[in-house]
Amino acid sequence: MSTEFASVGDTEEKSISFIEMGRGCYAFTAEGDPNTGVVIGDDSVLVIDAQATPAMAEKVVEKIRKVTSKPIRHLALTHYHAVRTLGASGLDAENVIASDLTRRMIAERGEADWKSELGRFPRLFQAAETIPGLTWPSFTFSSAMSVWLGNREVRLSTLGRGHTMGDVVCYVPDAGVMFAGDLVEHRSACYCGDAHLADWPRTLDRIRAFRPKALMPGRGGALMSAQAADDAIDMTRDFIVTLFETTKRAVNEGASLTECYEAVRTAMDPKFSDFAIYEHCMPFNVSRAYDEASGIDHPAIWTEERDREMWEMLQGLADAPNAPEAGAATGHVLLEEEDAAQ
Repeated sequence: MSTEFASVGDTEEKSISFIEMGRGCYAFTAEGDPNTGVVIGDDSVLVIDAQATPAMAEKVVEKIRKVTSKPIRHLALTHYHAVRTLGASGLDAENVIASDLTRRMIAERGEADWKSELGRFPRLFQAAETIPGLTWPSFTFSSAMSVWLGNREVRLSTLGRGHTMGDVVCYVPDAGVMFAGDLVEHRSACYCGDAHLADWPRTLDRIRAFRPKALMPGRGGALMSAQAADDAIDMTRDFIVTLFETTKRAVNEGASLTECYEAVRTAMDPKFSDFAIYEHCMPFNVSRAYDEASGIDHPAIWTEERDREMWEMLQGLADAPNAPEAGAATGHVLLEEEDAAQ
């Protein structure tokens, strides 16, 4: 088995699409890489998620400039992950908006997440040297707010925990278009390393209640009908529920993390193994599911060291007698260290 993370060897460039989902609402997608949304209003543009580096964000700007010359005044962050936030300076937006909880997560673990994600998936950080530092929001909100682009409203809402504790969705009422961030994926594995798996299905129900006519997932192609949006929500729910229910059963039976990983792969591979970034996500997914099923509500911070220890353990490579046997144990140690530092 390889000691490298699954996505280190993923070096193939993806084809970019820029699709109008509804009047003035665009999805910038790239075959399973992180998506970026664009909403063009009467007087300005709002972008949803910034890509991982300024150089990559400039590719979004190139697409925007083919359809409008209006200024980019707002950037909305759906959550704190580096691949969504660190390219912000390439957009040169006047205002960066996030949830209160996303700002808290940036402060708590933004630096560690940056280093962790860069090490796991280097292709997503093209021209990483152009990143000036962490992206900090200029405005935050707790539950909902509206951004007005002239007479056009974009509603930003926190609907509950899921992919992270601070996820935001963006809805354009006059077009019926939803930008769901990584709460919904389409034929891409959900990354659950920082998730709240028990809550996630309820959050999906709240997204469905908007009855979007079109939906941009966090990864995967734009969903151009209400039925396609529903199907993606169902697929995401199936992924999350299968992961967590299988893990809970294994934990209740006293399984170790490695045994749990085997049980989850047996349950999920037949349905999901052809999804984008599946091999990349699954060790992190099972580790977090194991922690949550063991009673750890607040996800432990991923660091370069923890990434490597977990990956080698689940690849059967960490055989030292003092190596941690379970993700829950690793999580407890990290949380205790965080508490001591506060």
